[in-house]
Amino acid sequence: MAGAIITGIPVATGIAIGKAYFVNRNHMAHLPRQTVAAALVPDEILRLKEAFATVENELTVIREQVPEELKSHGSLIDTHLMMLKDPKLSSAAEGYIKSLGLNAAWALEKAVADQEAAFGAIHDEYIRERMQDVRVVADRVQTKLMGVENDLTAISGRAIIMAHDLTPADTVELQVDKIMAFATVRGGKTSHTGIMARSLAIPALVGVDKLEDSVRDGDLVIIDGLAGKIIVNPTESELEDYNERAAKFETYSRKIKRQCHLPAETFDGSRVQVLSNIELVEEVAAVLDNGGEGVGLYRTEYAYLNRTELPTEEELTEKYIDLASIMYPRKVVFRTLDLGSDKFIASFGELNEANPAMGLRAIRFCLKNPQLFKTQLRAILRASAYGNVSMMFPMISGVKEVRQAKAWLAQAKAELRREGLDYNPNMPVGTMIELPAAVMIADFLAHEVDFFSIGTNDLIQYSIGVDRTNRHVSYLYQPLHPATLRAIKLVVDAAHQAGIEVSLCGEVASDPFCVPILLGMGIDSISMTPQAIPGIKRIIRQINMHDCRILLKDVLECRTVSRINNLVMDNVFKHFPEEVSFFSSLLENDELPS
Repeated sequence: MAGAIITGIPVATGIAIGKAYFVNRNHMAHLPRQTVAAALVPDEILRLKEAFATVENELTVIREQVPEELKSHGSLIDTHLMMLKDPKLSSAAEGYIKSLGLNAAWALEKAVADQEAAFGAIHDEYIRERMQDVRVVADRVQTKLMGVENDLTAISGRAIIMAHDLTPADTVELQVDKIMAFATVRGGKTSHTGIMARSLAIPALVGVDKLEDSVRDGDLVIIDGLAGKIIVNPTESELEDYNERAAKFETYSRKIKRQCHLPAETFDGSRVQVLSNIELVEEVAAVLDNGGEGVGLYRTEYAYLNRTELPTEEELTEKYIDLASIMYPRKVVFRTLDLGSDKFIASFGELNEANPAMGLRAIRFCLKNPQLFKTQLRAILRASAYGNVSMMFPMISGVKEVRQAKAWLAQAKAELRREGLDYNPNMPVGTMIELPAAVMIADFLAHEVDFFSIGTNDLIQYSIGVDRTNRHVSYLYQPLHPATLRAIKLVVDAAHQAGIEVSLCGEVASDPFCVPILLGMGIDSISMTPQAIPGIKRIIRQINMHDCRILLKDVLECRTVSRINNLVMDNVFKHFPEEVSFFSSLLENDELPS
């Protein structure tokens, strides 16, 4: 038996075998917590400011060294620099030094904890994981306050990097050619650590709780980015097995990558568009490299996070035009601002909502703040003159919201016309379907818009009433719950009866076990992370639409999740017996508590 087997969240597929190398452990476990005399408070504040300035200088230098192939890392470092310059964090820490007499490290920790509490109250997993960036910046400042230095250049050969957390700046300092794979304690499925791993095309696990206790420097480890496992000091037979698996996976990956630019057409001639979800313009290269036929979901929130002032129309327009132009003639669907609350835009102050998940967010927030909304609408419209641009509104719960949003859109168009600025007057406008209310009135909504996009991550959580990040109830998060399937089917039917297209952009779209059911329903396009596209296209090209419809019929007659999951898994094992070990799926939990 191996020395230990620990688990984490796989964020980049593949298998790597090598020596473990820790670039940092949890320095914060030894954070000094002291109070300082009143006479020393000015010195402690100065120390805090100097630590922020030192980190800013370091990151500026590293940013200038980012190689061309890591452009996306450069954008993330820019974000960290922006956070350092944002006085919100440093001012809060300074306040704790002044008011409570805390030493700088402790004060900064409390300031970060305040922000974590605000982010933690947000329902949206994607937004919550943006908190990791704040933590990364704060940790770097803490190391200066504590006098801890990481010599990342000390690594002499290729290794599997282990870290409490890993930042874009770390990967630049480490030199990417030395990184075989990595695993971190922190991070989630949509965290920037995952984006980094996928852009490097190396296996990676995040959220590995027991990493620092189970692995030592120099241990031989296997990173299984397919099953989400780390095997520490494996046996000879385990090594032999994984060497064989790694070779097969490499062969499989090369094969599907060669075919990724072929159309996603079933064996009997049915066509579905395969698009991508992105948040940074720099991810476009990955979309095109992996055979993406467009961007089905461009998350626009990133430009608004962790800053003191709202982005200007010109700033947004420039970014949106870049994206639309690069992707042209391929489609780009902009989702309007889906921020959960004004906690992330300092100029809006605090809302103090008891239940932000049900509160003022997304389209509700935009309609309450029309000037902010109109600025973004104008920017998207202006980008529409340069590419194949569509726009959709998130978290729609009723017809009136759609009409209000479209009224502001009409006003933005009128302004642009008067000012002589170009835009596409026929730009398609859609709505996200992610609330049960929207599902139930899908037939009404279908006559208000040009397309639907089903956001299954939220739809599943709201339909079943479960927070999948809550370990006490996460077993209830079942993508193929009968209620979810019926909801999706109802939306697809309503869209097609009204003559509009329907897309799906949740994690279900990139699950090879679920795709045959989505095809059977008649979904027109699916949108996923760029790296999932080659595998999903391969699945689509190997299946038959007639079989998908039969499977859907059988599944819709099932009353339990376990019965549905069994049917779906049997189907995939039957058609892809040799490839199934390379698939990861959401269909792993039973619907009963363990």
